[in-house]
Amino acid sequence: MTSPQSPALLSVRDLAVHFPIGGRGRDGKPVVVKAVDGVSFELQRGRTLAIVGESGSGKTTTALSVLRLADPTAGSIHFDGTDMTALNGSALRRMRRRVQLVFQDPYSSLNPRQRAGDIVRSPLDLMGIDPPGGREARVARMFELVGLRPEQRQLFPHQFSGGQRQRLNVARALASAPDLIVCDEPVSALDIAIRAQILNLLRRIQREQGQSFLFISHDMAVVEHICDDIAVMYLGKIIEQASRNAFFTRPLHPYSVALMSAVPTVKGGRELAARRVRLAGDPPSPVDPPPGCRFAGRCPAAQPLCATREPSLREVAPGHRVACHFVESRDGVLVSPLQG
Repeated sequence: MTSPQSPALLSVRDLAVHFPIGGRGRDGKPVVVKAVDGVSFELQRGRTLAIVGESGSGKTTTALSVLRLADPTAGSIHFDGTDMTALNGSALRRMRRRVQLVFQDPYSSLNPRQRAGDIVRSPLDLMGIDPPGGREARVARMFELVGLRPEQRQLFPHQFSGGQRQRLNVARALASAPDLIVCDEPVSALDIAIRAQILNLLRRIQREQGQSFLFISHDMAVVEHICDDIAVMYLGKIIEQASRNAFFTRPLHPYSVALMSAVPTVKGGRELAARRVRLAGDPPSPVDPPPGCRFAGRCPAAQPLCATREPSLREVAPGHRVACHFVESRDGVLVSPLQG
């Protein structure tokens, strides 16, 4: 396993992605949706970082920015030491062979008119990659790797089950031998039994080939199974970052505690579920986020300070960061304001 002191494969600093929606506000400035608003994280080689949060938190937009499918408004994205935000044209295409995507929906992400073998081969053709042994040999290896039979290369997508289609998606992503694979809710459209198969497949591929995964999800049980590290997003910002063990043993941000209390199947979830944290209302508008802590309006532990001063994402233990004014240490144990 890569040492934590090794240079990160992916380093994101102060990333912002704002989408103009037309018109001007009271201050005369263009109205924008602040989908991502100052996000920083690192992903080490051979590890899986999960970004979690409810719909509208900005997690998918963050992933699309890493792929340069959504252009950043500000900040930097360094991949293996190269500034991705400075790449364009052929340089960006060459870099993309090292960063691939597994889509959420296995039913709409495959061309229904292409045979399965051609789908997996398409990245090699598009990027002009001629691996040792040739493209057809590479396709055959990918089918074997993801557990599909050689004769299935001649079939069309509608002749596969949902789980098999997602295996095709994984095979296509692996074809160019990328260093990083972005997985955007890759099992949310599958039933429980098939989810486990795909997650186990991803973990096995990572052990055998050493890829890093950026895993986007809202399902905490899935995240616990797949991730090494976790970042929780809320309204465009990361509010907690930790290793899997630290987070699932003791989540600290009130929003993280609420997420965990809603999923009693994960480690520590049953204890938290006994004190279920129910959040009232909806997240604020990303067009006009409130001052102070963006979670304050829904936080059961909010105090007047929360509405006026935005908390910084501070390190409260080695590798564990949280954006909350009132996380504290009691007798050497970190305590969330909802756990006190």
